[in-house]
Amino acid sequence: MQLLETSLPGVLLIETRIFNDDRGFFYESYHEKRYWDLGLQVKFVQDNHSHSQQGTLRGLHYQLQHPQGKLVRVTQGEVFDVAVDIRKGSPTFGQWHGVHLSGENHRQLYVPPNFAHGFCVLSETADFLYKCTDFYTPGDEYSLRWNDPAIQIEWPLSSEPLLSPKDADAPLLADATENLPSF
Repeated sequence: MQLLETSLPGVLLIETRIFNDDRGFFYESYHEKRYWDLGLQVKFVQDNHSHSQQGTLRGLHYQLQHPQGKLVRVTQGEVFDVAVDIRKGSPTFGQWHGVHLSGENHRQLYVPPNFAHGFCVLSETADFLYKCTDFYTPGDEYSLRWNDPAIQIEWPLSSEPLLSPKDADAPLLADATENLPSF
């Protein structure tokens, strides 16, 4: 297993070791000691599973009172997954990093607390699983506009995405800056 730095400090790409044979494959999707030994020393308290159809875009989500770090992966299908630095005063504030995650490549991405997170589904359907460092707290989930011109995420979409009402009405980064966490 390898932990790879990305263009955003703290956002890590994880390449897992896959054991393939004629029957299929096996890999450890999480092993606390191995992750801790590699430097990802966080405690996860909640697992989530999202199933979505092609063209769905979820995000960009973040929390303020109970910020969640997320270890994300796809078990079936393919998504384009994005982390955005929303920490006021950070040298990478407003910058994003995107990666393709799929049931085929078995990659994982760690998105630290105080980063916005989102993904779009590229395959017919996708099963997206993630571990969180804090519990979900109703009323403490916020969104940023998926197509904010200040962030300029290059989503690999051929048409308008399927959005929740909350995500469709999300504010721009400039309109949310006053309430964002500091670096």
